[in-house]
Amino acid sequence: MKFDVLTLFPEMFNCLNESITGRAIKNEKIDINLVNIRDFSNNKHKKVDDTPYGGGAGMVMMPDVIYRAYQSVKDKNAKVIYMTPQGRTLDQRKVEKLSKEEHLIILCGHYEGIDQRVVDKIVDEEISIGDYVLTGGEIPAMVLIDSVSRYVDGVLKAHSIKEESFSNGFLEYPQYTRPEIFEGEKVPEILLSGNHQEIDKWRKEQSFEITKKKRPDLLQNQILIVD
Repeated sequence: MKFDVLTLFPEMFNCLNESITGRAIKNEKIDINLVNIRDFSNNKHKKVDDTPYGGGAGMVMMPDVIYRAYQSVKDKNAKVIYMTPQGRTLDQRKVEKLSKEEHLIILCGHYEGIDQRVVDKIVDEEISIGDYVLTGGEIPAMVLIDSVSRYVDGVLKAHSIKEESFSNGFLEYPQYTRPEIFEGEKVPEILLSGNHQEIDKWRKEQSFEITKKKRPDLLQNQILIVD
């Protein structure tokens, strides 16, 4: 999968060269191309924003500069996403759906926002990572890239994704590893039994109980199947 990111701060994305996304880049499972919007400014000072028409606080990113940046990576098969608190909140279903795309162009806003005309002209979908405001769209873009990349074929083992939180509508069951006893607390006996059928049943039950306790909203329209 290819990601083209339109941003004023490409250096912020260096962290994606680490861990799972870094390995995916190295193994050519994903390709992340960072496009510095400022490079497409015709102003000698590389200005990319101006005061809003009608007055008001802050600065607005100019549409022509963004459009030229977009034109440099334009692809008829690409889906253009604008990271904005006004967008639909990102969830696991949306992540899985986006992972089926071949090419995502991600637009990162900054300052007071982006001129609406270029949003209307090039953006296919607006996505938010929550009901709060950040200084720019770079961190949300990294969240999107990381979450989507995990579903790209070959990035993770299939069973790792299948049992994660939200993958089946519930939160994930608790995890344990060595040592067997920590500060007087022992690993649940069922996990030491070797009975995989009973372990699977226990994990489903735990998943349900944890979801009921921490995120009861997720239980709406969900049916738990425990053999």
